[in-house]
Amino acid sequence: MTPTTQPQLIDRFGRQVTYVRMSITDRCDFRCVYCMDEEMTFMPREQLLTLEEIAYLLRAFCELGVEKVRITGGEPLVRRNVDWLFQHIGDLKQTTALKELNVTTNGSQLTKYSDAMVAAGVDRVNISLDSLKADRFRDLTRTGDLATVLAGIEAAKKAGFKRLKLNAVIMKGRNDDEIIDLAQFALDNEMDISYIEEMPLGHVSHERKESFYSSDDVLAELNKVFDLQPSISKTGGPSRYYQVANSKNKIGFISPHSHNFCDTCNRVRVTTEGRLLLCLGQEHSVDLRAVIRSHPGDIDRLKQAIIDSMVIKPKGHDFDLNVQPVLFRHMSVTGG
Repeated sequence: MTPTTQPQLIDRFGRQVTYVRMSITDRCDFRCVYCMDEEMTFMPREQLLTLEEIAYLLRAFCELGVEKVRITGGEPLVRRNVDWLFQHIGDLKQTTALKELNVTTNGSQLTKYSDAMVAAGVDRVNISLDSLKADRFRDLTRTGDLATVLAGIEAAKKAGFKRLKLNAVIMKGRNDDEIIDLAQFALDNEMDISYIEEMPLGHVSHERKESFYSSDDVLAELNKVFDLQPSISKTGGPSRYYQVANSKNKIGFISPHSHNFCDTCNRVRVTTEGRLLLCLGQEHSVDLRAVIRSHPGDIDRLKQAIIDSMVIKPKGHDFDLNVQPVLFRHMSVTGG
């Protein structure tokens, strides 16, 4: 199998799947209010894919034409021996279609892992940052320390990743007064930032309909301060980008409610226990862990199961803020 192999993952709507988001743990050292309950019951470890199974699974995807892999959680950097996994996935760039290895993190472990991640071939890192106020940051994350995350951002900048980006979930009455400050922080640090509409996944302690803050409202606030022009830039993900005048950096929006992006979806997700989700907002799935463990070493059978799954990839999600929650599956299990 070579990087020039014809892509084989095409769904019934003609969309080619080139991007896999792999959740390697449902555990996290934060308890962000929009992501999980304060008192979480995590999966028994034997239900999770092993690191070796994850590397094997991602090899199958990349040999089928997947060009971009994002490692997520929970918080992926709390998974023991995660640096081993990064090295093995990074090596796939030499033998498969893989071009990009990216990571989403809350930033708490970046001082420990940034250098090793760059050495292993991690290209890009998305760092969640929802507030620049220490007390509010702790309230939103319930356990997080802002100073630790800011130190992690500095470590990541020094390590030399190809791209660093901030992600901010804006919630009405919680942090909507920091929209401008977060953008300015990103620009001051020569980073892009994406504002994300809250995803209605899993039971949380607040009414999502009441905390919802649309991308259009965020953009309206930003336009009061910044000169933003629509950008044609694409990263293979769902963000719509705007170029900031007199800056090389961009501001993006991920808007599953107000600007549905399903028609161009090129992504699938694999949950911590090896369930292939064909859509973030639907339960269409295939149990790849069962395939791996029932037929160890039979990568052709695994690939066929992945190819066959394209038939059940739905046209789109049906997020509805009037239903709480839309799905009981927490984002930490799905992969952030």
